[in-house]
Amino acid sequence: MQPYFCPYIGYWQLLNAVDKYVVYDNIQYSKKGWINRNMILANNGTSHISIPIKKDSDYLDIRDRFVSGNLDKSKLLNQIRTIYKNAPHFKDAFELMRRILLFEDDNLFSYIYNSIKEICSYLSINTELIVSSTIEIDHSLKGEKKVLSICKKLMADTYYNAIGGIELYDKDLFKKEHIDLFFVKTQPVFYKQFSSDFRQNLSIIDVLMFNSVEEVQLMLSKYELL
Repeated sequence: MQPYFCPYIGYWQLLNAVDKYVVYDNIQYSKKGWINRNMILANNGTSHISIPIKKDSDYLDIRDRFVSGNLDKSKLLNQIRTIYKNAPHFKDAFELMRRILLFEDDNLFSYIYNSIKEICSYLSINTELIVSSTIEIDHSLKGEKKVLSICKKLMADTYYNAIGGIELYDKDLFKKEHIDLFFVKTQPVFYKQFSSDFRQNLSIIDVLMFNSVEEVQLMLSKYELL
């Protein structure tokens, strides 16, 4: 999977469900995706929280992009503090976000990869994380062929993908390579926010502000395999 900045609960369900989780660093950065941004609560609904990126070629891989020097980490922390200061688990979750946002490496992949490791540690997710470029395969491969090559190199017999991959990956093709393919479909996750108008699929930041570690750990198992 691509690295994402503090993604929604489904990302962590997938990560927690597997033994090894490969994080892509050597695939092209997409400015239309969610690699460096996400959604949190706001006074009138929801708002974006973003990590600005230095201007560069649109064809560079994620590992070759860098966080902008204009990133105001204090401003982002204040944005989170203002919105969530009255949330029941603000103290612990905010300290986690402080460590994530104040991380000093300005390489985009390193910055986001650190956030993934920090949240895994916070939630006691012990899945082995593997950076894709460290795997000895033909990295010019794309899509399904690259995934299969990684799976075979890691001697996988089962591959889990997010539900969004159901149109991209062929179970029969994986079966020919002696690999069982499953898709993780997140079940609706609800919890008390500030208002009765619940906002679904927000950043894990929102989940952590309103739920204890133990409650979030229970949420991690709320999915079905297709």
